[in-house]
Amino acid sequence: MFMCPSMACLHRDQHEQWTRNQGNPRRSVRVFRCQLPRTNVFYSSEPPSRNNSDKPLCAGAALCHWCGTWKGDKICGGCKKSRYCSEKHQALHWRSGHKNDCLQIINSSEASSSVLPAVGKVPARTSWPEYQIAIDDEVDLDSDGCDEDSSKSLVMQKHGKPDDTMQSWMDQFEADADNQCWAYFQERISRAPEQVLRYCRDPNVKPLWALSAGRPSNPDIPSCSYCKGPLCYEFQIMPQLLYYFGVRNEPNSLDWATIVVYTCQETCDQNISYKEEFAWVQLYPTSISRP
Repeated sequence: MFMCPSMACLHRDQHEQWTRNQGNPRRSVRVFRCQLPRTNVFYSSEPPSRNNSDKPLCAGAALCHWCGTWKGDKICGGCKKSRYCSEKHQALHWRSGHKNDCLQIINSSEASSSVLPAVGKVPARTSWPEYQIAIDDEVDLDSDGCDEDSSKSLVMQKHGKPDDTMQSWMDQFEADADNQCWAYFQERISRAPEQVLRYCRDPNVKPLWALSAGRPSNPDIPSCSYCKGPLCYEFQIMPQLLYYFGVRNEPNSLDWATIVVYTCQETCDQNISYKEEFAWVQLYPTSISRP
């Protein structure tokens, strides 16, 4: 999953996804699927032993030494060690210090790997930090999005028997679908406050929406652009991820309610090529606008 760190681009995504443009929509959130058959040149066909003895069968993709992306097919003409995805990134890396490093590598009889940036520690300032994700199963998975009874019970548990003022407030709350959805969303994620991603491949399960507004209807979800079959919900990115990326709370800072990814239900065309899937961006109420 790739994303532009500009909030203006997310606003554009919010508009573009309603247009149902099946051609080449301008989206800043792009999701790509790459699957391997069980027998392949990269990994063993046997399940991992999980004793630290499992090793890839080859070195894997060459990464750009500036941005860390996987398409590092251009090689530095001097040291023959650094790789880049574009001439622009090669120039940026050169000006940032590789000019001196390159000379050291050339003049050294034994090139030290410590001279080059380690994989995952690229110098580009726009790169977000890397983390290891721990996987936990959620018990009693609820396939319904917003649950009215659940949101009402949250109010009752907190306040007990309501007086006239509280009853009036509750009536307004129950009439606002966004408030109900938000209350249920908050209660659900409170079971695991640090969750950054929710995953479920069951076609009957629905995303956990933060708001009632800004959700897609069935016609808003396109068909698979390769086999023309249906797409189904697979995973969603939670707003908590912004905290770990150190995004500041400023007017133009990156922000979202949730980003839901839909993938081909039949998992078509399983090979080593990348296939683009569909992402739906849900923003908070102040940002939601449907043409």
